Amino acid sequence: MADIFEKLVKNYGPIGQHRERAHGYFAFPKLEGEIGSRMIFRGKEMIVWSLNNYLGLANHPEIRKTDAEASQQYGLALPMGARMMSGNSNYHEQLERELAAFESKEDAILMNFGYQGIMSAIDAICGRHDVIVYDAESHACIIDGLRLHPGHRYVFKHNDLEDFEKQLQRATALIEKQKTGGILVITEGVFGMAGDQGKLKEIAALKKKYDFRLMVDDAHGFGTLGKTGAGAGEEQGCQDDIDLYFSTFAKSMASIGAFMAGPKIIIDFIRYNIRSQIFAKSLPMPIVIGNLKRLEMLRNMPELKEKLWSNAMKLQNGLKERGFDIGKTDTPVTPVYMKGGVEEATAMVMDLRENYHIFCSIVVYPVIPKGHIIYRLIPTAAHTDQDIEETLKAFSETKAKLDAGAYKAEAIPDMAETKA
Repeated sequence: MADIFEKLVKNYGPIGQHRERAHGYFAFPKLEGEIGSRMIFRGKEMIVWSLNNYLGLANHPEIRKTDAEASQQYGLALPMGARMMSGNSNYHEQLERELAAFESKEDAILMNFGYQGIMSAIDAICGRHDVIVYDAESHACIIDGLRLHPGHRYVFKHNDLEDFEKQLQRATALIEKQKTGGILVITEGVFGMAGDQGKLKEIAALKKKYDFRLMVDDAHGFGTLGKTGAGAGEEQGCQDDIDLYFSTFAKSMASIGAFMAGPKIIIDFIRYNIRSQIFAKSLPMPIVIGNLKRLEMLRNMPELKEKLWSNAMKLQNGLKERGFDIGKTDTPVTPVYMKGGVEEATAMVMDLRENYHIFCSIVVYPVIPKGHIIYRLIPTAAHTDQDIEETLKAFSETKAKLDAGAYKAEAIPDMAETKA
């Protein structure tokens, strides 16, 4: 019998294999100082484009005041226990009511984290005779939720309505053959890597032809899209057709936690059957009260979303004017597509950080095909025109170096933190 640890130390995985050179720089970097458009990385001030602090709420004075006062009054322990047993409060229920009303749904349930929340919700809703149809570029939390599903699942090509209907037909045929079960369609309001919106309106329109329920993960749309900030469903005019609306507080609200909103009878079912909440401690009171304040500001301060979009358009238009490919994004998420290998990408990241003081996330193989690089920039309401101008200049100059072959390298440079 083999030692189960043996295979782990032989193969650390496609990213982990670079850990000895990358840890603390390319992976697990430490950004220090006040959260904002400029932070400290390894002793140097950087313009930061890697934080999902869309509305700039992370360090808003009113938010800091509310968080501090709630922590002082309640501490981080209250309430103790899971919601079902001893961890409920009037504030938890108030936040659920306000979220449901904001999303034009009957009810909502709080979740401790978005990742485990949507995974567990999928597990609670779907049984072995049910079929799930989902977009190929769904977030990892959805994919991991699908791994828990004991029944069939069909994937459709990203935002491809023709393929979606084909998979829907397959699912329908299977249900009819089984003579039991139902269909759950899962997609996203905003795809966080490419920044394009899911085709919610077109998918929802097919409810007239097929029998299915629609779940939407709108982590990046909540607070950033729609007239009131209610998300991609509001933006596309199909919020009523979304059966289960999910989002996290970790993006536009710069906090912790998540929620799912929908029909009261279904949310109640989830409330009494979602294992990740039944067997986990309740969200601490200061987090809940802080989220109530964040939701209030999100609803009542449209200037935050307006500033976000102003910055996003300046950044995206500036990149396009300089000949950069930013794909099909129609949200603040700003991908920049380039050609190159992992070694070139890391050399370019180093140049951007060390010489231009620009900090942004990069995506390479195996997340995307070999020979491609994606820089992912997240504009926020906290960025300034100077931040944008300096970043555009840096990207123009480093792209010229990339095209000229200046970043050719045999291996990823060793930038790991010095071990004690």
